[in-house]
Amino acid sequence: MQVSNHDDVRRRNLSAILRHVHRAGAASRSELTRKTGLNRSTIAALVATLAELGLVVEREPDASRTVGRPSPIVAAGRRPVAFAVNPEIDAVTVAVVGLDGDVRRSIRHLTEDSLSAEEGVATAATLIGQLREELDPDAIVVGAGIAVPGLVRTQDGLVRHAPHLRWVDEPLAEMLSNATGYAVRAANDASLGAMAERYFGAGRGLSDLIYLNGGSSGIGGGIIVGGQVVGGHAGYAGEFGHVRVSDDVTADTAGIPGTLEAEVTRQRLLDVLHEHDGLDLHGASPDEVEQALLASVSPAVRDEIARQLGHLAVALAGAVNVLNPQLVVLGGFLAAIHAADPERLPAAVGALALGPNRDGLQISSARLGSSILMIGAAELAFEALLADPAGRVAASSGSR
Repeated sequence: MQVSNHDDVRRRNLSAILRHVHRAGAASRSELTRKTGLNRSTIAALVATLAELGLVVEREPDASRTVGRPSPIVAAGRRPVAFAVNPEIDAVTVAVVGLDGDVRRSIRHLTEDSLSAEEGVATAATLIGQLREELDPDAIVVGAGIAVPGLVRTQDGLVRHAPHLRWVDEPLAEMLSNATGYAVRAANDASLGAMAERYFGAGRGLSDLIYLNGGSSGIGGGIIVGGQVVGGHAGYAGEFGHVRVSDDVTADTAGIPGTLEAEVTRQRLLDVLHEHDGLDLHGASPDEVEQALLASVSPAVRDEIARQLGHLAVALAGAVNVLNPQLVVLGGFLAAIHAADPERLPAAVGALALGPNRDGLQISSARLGSSILMIGAAELAFEALLADPAGRVAASSGSR
């Protein structure tokens, strides 16, 4: 069917309103009028359409804080949800994330060893099935997104190489779509983390930032430049974990010696906490690892934190000199070691970065905490809804 110009304009206007309340938060009708340049009656009609679709809700503002006739507040509705998936070498995590940014429910399924792609998909599909049974009957499931610790071809969700998982050329998005009946997209986990922090976390309102995530499956990075995610030619940009930071001969999973991923590892932290504090943190969440590091008074634990932060500073200083970001955000166990010694990393980066490049630079832990990859993965699924609200709701009504 050929789409008329009127239909195309309406689709783009619906998209603009839904995208704004999703990423910038609830807004009054008058604010939406200013943001979009559309007149009040058009905004009212578009908001009514989105409300009928179940994508937004309207509420009355606090009358005590307004002058004159109050304008209704438009907020993302609770009916639209997406499934988010994050496979790692020791766990598969699946969550339900709302369009309002709320992680409604999350299941972390621990594994003894890294799963094959087929096993990972089967596990994720089972967990999605469990979570689907808990959804409200009127929920609008728009699809699923996968945050993968590896190189992902973004146009089709093919995992080219996830070394810790030992996955090579696995059509992960297609496999999970076939297993669940939902539209599925996949991307690198750290790139999704960068996007999530930019829209909903510490990077809100900023145009240039770097996000580094440390997990059981290694270290990855995401880059935002000029407000846009930098994916590179095929979507593989941001592999900070494979940047050389020392002359040590120890190689990472890609066979490259002396890299950030070879020197800075979650396993070394867990080993030293086990040896000196008697803690068994196998399968622990990032928050649990951070609490253990903060509580430790062992000199060996403190020395290991300092050693890892020193190598992390080398990688970050190089990125700061090349990219000149406003903000560096750390997630996973990288956030944990930074929290354990918050003054060391900024000082070490400052000693290695050019003066003008470090002016105004902030280094912080991910504001979204352990939910960051779930929120980022869900954004992959929500994108189709944000681009075509009416069309995507119609498509979702026909899926399982």
